[in-house]
Amino acid sequence: MDSNPRARSSPASSSISLTSSSDGGGDGGDGGRKDRKKEALGWIEWGRGWCSIIGEFLFQRIAASHVENPLPVPPLDGLTCIVTGATSGIGLEIARQLAESGAHVVMAVRRTKLAHELIQDWQNDKSEIGLTLNVEAMELDLLSLDSVVRFAEAWNARMVPLNVLINNAGIFAIGEPQRFSMDGYEEHMQVNHLAPALLSLLLLPSLLRGSPSRIINVNSIMHFVGYVDTHDMNMTSGRSKYTSLEGYSSSKLAQVKFTSILHKRIPAEAGISVLCVSPGIVHTNVARDLPKVIVAAYHLIPYFIFSALEGSRSTLFAATDPQVPEYCSVLKAEEWPVCAYISYDCRPINASEEAHNLKTSQDVWEKTLELIGLPSDALNKLIEGEAVQCRFGPKEE
Repeated sequence: MDSNPRARSSPASSSISLTSSSDGGGDGGDGGRKDRKKEALGWIEWGRGWCSIIGEFLFQRIAASHVENPLPVPPLDGLTCIVTGATSGIGLEIARQLAESGAHVVMAVRRTKLAHELIQDWQNDKSEIGLTLNVEAMELDLLSLDSVVRFAEAWNARMVPLNVLINNAGIFAIGEPQRFSMDGYEEHMQVNHLAPALLSLLLLPSLLRGSPSRIINVNSIMHFVGYVDTHDMNMTSGRSKYTSLEGYSSSKLAQVKFTSILHKRIPAEAGISVLCVSPGIVHTNVARDLPKVIVAAYHLIPYFIFSALEGSRSTLFAATDPQVPEYCSVLKAEEWPVCAYISYDCRPINASEEAHNLKTSQDVWEKTLELIGLPSDALNKLIEGEAVQCRFGPKEE
């Protein structure tokens, strides 16, 4: 990635630039060696992954010390943004700051009543200075692929542009037993990967209207210790004991792999940038299922762990910085094997070594389309403006 241009400072963040980094990833140039058949993450890769996670935990605050908090966001009047999981945590901060910057924000959430209460509170706060926010709530339950289809159909029916889709919602059911959605899929895999993948594809007609537009998937450093077996994405084979850590990390790796293929297959002329971001390690109850050294480190949370406001910065940067589309275009032109990935410090990094495996990324792409009920040529049809039939959603009489 040394040939990537240094991005100039942007209005969104004068101290931040899109400079290339080799942190955390394998070299994509030896993809043939990595295309060998694997059944699990190797011990060396697993060890490197945990080193990256521990390093991020210990040094993220220092590494991101140059990033303002909150991140300055440029005026976004006229832009429309959909944010999933916008009633708490990072998603709430993302939605609020986008709205305060003038964007039309759609909070895609399960609890619409709570969303409306939040919107009212935001409006009351801003009414004192004569500012009216353009925010609305729409129901979306990622544990139901039928709900995803209904949401996409309702939005596309408006025939309006969509400029930014932020797939923020996710789950990490720490220490909990394995659970499956009503669609029959392991819950981490569905909420963190399958449902966002389906939503992104089904909203392509609106994203094309809003071109240049962006799809931003909020990912996690935990994908560094994930492995995806496309023959067992529900993790029911019994080859290893299921843990929520395995479920979460695998789902996040699947998201990176799918995003990488989507990034490569969307034509450049479509004007849709696709990327993943890491918010850093944000204050949440995630310690019980982690190694003892991480559990011990959590006693130092007040210093090391980001707040939700700090965790929102990389996503806001990816959504608003004018250099991001250029960065994505460079990777596409160079046929880099992984999608653009923005770290918690608002700089690009490499995804994990396993994320560079093009063979398994292609397998994840194909298997994901099968699981979410779309035909193998769905992307091409949607780009061409043709209708596609999904196995989920309202059934025609």
